[in-house]
Amino acid sequence: MSRVIALCFLLLAAVIGFLHIDSRPPWTPFAVNAAAPAEEELDTLSIPKSKNQTVPSKVSIASPISTWLPETGAASVHAASLIALKDGTLRAFWFAGSREGAADVVINSAVFDPKSVNWSAPTVVIDRVSAEKGLARYIAKLGNPVPARMADGRLQLFFVTVSIGGWAGSSISSIVSDDEGLTWNAPQRLISSPLMNLSTLVKSPAIAFADGRLGLPAYHEWIGRFGEFLRIDAGQVIDKRRMSSGRSAIQPLVLVNNSQDATAYFRQTRSAGQAKQVPISQTQNAGQSWQAGTDLPIANPNSAVTGLQLNSGASILVLNNIETGRYRLVLMMTDAKSGQWQTIEVLEDDEALPDDQRKEFSYPYLISLDGNDAHLVYTWDRKKIRHRYFSGAWLRRAQSQLGAAPVDANSQEAKQ
Repeated sequence: MSRVIALCFLLLAAVIGFLHIDSRPPWTPFAVNAAAPAEEELDTLSIPKSKNQTVPSKVSIASPISTWLPETGAASVHAASLIALKDGTLRAFWFAGSREGAADVVINSAVFDPKSVNWSAPTVVIDRVSAEKGLARYIAKLGNPVPARMADGRLQLFFVTVSIGGWAGSSISSIVSDDEGLTWNAPQRLISSPLMNLSTLVKSPAIAFADGRLGLPAYHEWIGRFGEFLRIDAGQVIDKRRMSSGRSAIQPLVLVNNSQDATAYFRQTRSAGQAKQVPISQTQNAGQSWQAGTDLPIANPNSAVTGLQLNSGASILVLNNIETGRYRLVLMMTDAKSGQWQTIEVLEDDEALPDDQRKEFSYPYLISLDGNDAHLVYTWDRKKIRHRYFSGAWLRRAQSQLGAAPVDANSQEAKQ
């Protein structure tokens, strides 16, 4: 009798899945924005004059600059992310609590004003209790906030919730704001599977399609560790495609080359004896299918990767380019002509310290406001979130010096 019930359940799930697939809207290309001009005024931060000031209204600030996200009093902070707001400011999200996965973890937010080069006071976006009430289900912990801009201009914040077990038992939920993050509506759970809908997480920025829908890189950590590409319409998953396979590649970062081509870079989770490098997958049909490529020959210690495709044609990555630990964080660059990666800035490096004194620098997240510059946030020893800004002029200068720069020991050039 139990077998009959189980068979009926599977048949029902198959019918639901078929109807869901049959109703999917046509797949569209990636949205590709026109390149913004690389003008010098894009490489400065404007600082307003007070009544007693006689300095110019625009002051060129050397890049990179460094700030800290505001303190919340929490012992542990992690998984920061960024999104540009309509007024030219920048909103950050991160989770904070007594430790990762604790019941007191909340998702915070603050706004960075480029004119004053200051962060606003932090606010709580959502906590475990409000998530539990809004989702009408038990929530044990939450984390990994990832913001996106919807087709209608509203902000959508994806985040991970766990009802049972560890992160492998998670699912994705989202909230929407009509006022650029000042207030948020009730959370909704994304249904990525008609069965258990478990073990789906987010970490990296969403990709826009030409029809305004979003492509959300996601990943699984239960019964396999692999990446998936979710096609999102408002708060609904309308399609998903496998990006990697097996138990070795999670937290995909997608960099779009054109309307059809994109490359995904993964955090490797391989077992001992296997290459500790950056796995990649590629698509040539706007994410409908993905093919595994040759590893990017840059070391990866089972740690997240972030990056950007710049208007200049250069690509940048921020990662821990070591095989073990997270005590070194670097900014790397390649351009379309050479295809060779080089370290252009060592952001953090505790290699000279004894093992027990080394700090953790992890979970980097990059965005660009104009396609030329880069804003970076990352975890600093699980105690702070650091923010760094790289101007378009600084990045163009780094690109022009790629051939003359010393080759990083873990770069592609060194492996040839």
